[in-house]
This record gives sequence, structure tokens and C-alpha cells, in this order.
Amino acid sequence: MALHDLAAGIGILIGLVGVVVVVVPGLLIVVGAVVLWAVVEQTPLGWVVMLLALAIGGVASILKYLHPGRRLKEIGIPVSHLLLAVGVGVVGMFVLPFLGAFIGFAATIYLLERSRGGGEQARISTIATLRAVALSIGIELAGGFLITVVWVAAVIWG
Repeated sequence: MALHDLAAGIGILIGLVGVVVVVVPGLLIVVGAVVLWAVVEQTPLGWVVMLLALAIGGVASILKYLHPGRRLKEIGIPVSHLLLAVGVGVVGMFVLPFLGAFIGFAATIYLLERSRGGGEQARISTIATLRAVALSIGIELAGGFLITVVWVAAVIWG
């Protein structure tokens, strides 16, 4: 294993952790690590792996917003509530690292939906929103894992 393989592997690992921790743009880091690896590798296989990583990353990035977003629209959660919850989550991430983003996001959705439709509506909306967020993270993680499998196969058999 060459040094650039090791560096790409570390970058991919950081990206995969970033998908789950949601502090860094995880999938972008995974794709970027593979692109840099391909540029250093300078082989036809490297270019094919790079194109696959870009395609998988692009599809996963589109799906992670479209599918959960459609579910939230069906439930009737206003985009303004989601945007405010994301903003509070970002602030919460700095106030209470790791947990603050989750707590701030969920609490904001709950409070906004409670004011809009009462306690039961707030509970249903909050659970639906958290499921949509989990689905979004799952889609991004699946894309990252698929890119990783393609890259590992190229390193082993290339």
C-alpha cells in the first residue's frame, strides 16, 4: 500500500465519521479523498473509480434531500420551521458539542409544532422529522460506504 493510498483511506474514514457526527461535510470529504487519490494514482482504474465516486456522491447528495424532504412536505411541516431548527441546531452544536445540535434541532421542531397544532401534533411532527433526518444521514452514509467499497476494491486489485 502506497502512502497516497493510506492518506486517501484516512480521508475516507474522516469523511465517514463526519457523515454520522454531522460536524464536517462527510460525503464531500469521502469523494474528495477519492478524487485526490485518483489524481495521484494517474491510472485508468483510478479515473474510473473517481468517476464512480463522483456519480455515487452526486446521487446520494440528491437523494438525501429529496426523499426525506418529500416525506416532511407530506406531513405538512413548514420549511420555515425546518430552517429555524437547523439554525438552532448549529448554534447548539457550539454550545454543547455533539449533543447540542440534536437537542436544539429536536426541541425547536417540537416547540414550533406545539404552537401550531398542540402537543400530539408536536410529538408526531418531531418524530417524523427525526426519522427524516435519520434517513438522510443513512442515505449519505450508504453512499459513503459504497464509494469506500469501490475504492478499496481498486486498491486491492489495482
